[in-house]
Amino acid sequence: MGFVKSFQEITGNARKTSDFYDAEILTIFWETKPDIVARLLPPPLTPAEYPLAMAFVANYPKTNFDISYRESALFVRAVYNGEEGNYCLSMPVTNDMAMVGGRENYGYPKKMADIHFEVKGDNAMGWVERRGVRYVQISAKLTGHFNDPKAEKRQPRQANANGSIKGLSFTYRSYPKPGGNSREYNPWLHKQETLLKPKSVRYGKGEIVFQPSPYDPWTEVEVVKMLGAVYMVSDNSMLGATALAAVDPMKFAPYAFIKYDMK
Repeated sequence: MGFVKSFQEITGNARKTSDFYDAEILTIFWETKPDIVARLLPPPLTPAEYPLAMAFVANYPKTNFDISYRESALFVRAVYNGEEGNYCLSMPVTNDMAMVGGRENYGYPKKMADIHFEVKGDNAMGWVERRGVRYVQISAKLTGHFNDPKAEKRQPRQANANGSIKGLSFTYRSYPKPGGNSREYNPWLHKQETLLKPKSVRYGKGEIVFQPSPYDPWTEVEVVKMLGAVYMVSDNSMLGATALAAVDPMKFAPYAFIKYDMK
């Protein structure tokens, strides 16, 4: 093993999926404002019928790509060509290889951060901190009941016949030219599917607390109504990303910097 890899080493590390074993994920769901979702979505995405937002904090103790790490993310619901999924606004992680892989391979807006995650009895919580600001903390009381009794039908999940759950995310791959702010090539909208195979699922009442940060503006996704929380332990498989559409770089420019710290 060295700086230059042999073809045997390259093919030996090739994977069809990125797999996570015994992943712990605490997700909370809330209703935000339709105009907020519309403002945050780059073209050609359009808002879903219901202005749903969600955030999670996760612990990944074992993977098939030889790292363990923690992760968080913020999403709003979006539609492209009649298909509904989650548009990722932010995805902090605790491992540099997880950051590079997610950004380069899939287009996720990943940044390095400090992330805390814990579950004690019926209480689950996590927080994310960057540049001295703990800008989000989520928590849940796992009582089996949501904040909103009707919240379960708002969960954006598609169950398969084998019991797995499909999650679909929208991301953009876009990179600047060396030495300049223009794009090296036109940005591309991608979709990426993840299969979740739950081992246990618990429901509860969720809460989210934001703190303003100029670099991680999660406060923009305002909470109108908290819907509920889900704590899941599962084996997950990330499938490869699929290119959907090229985007005009000038139209995409206002949305192009979520991977970077810019006031």
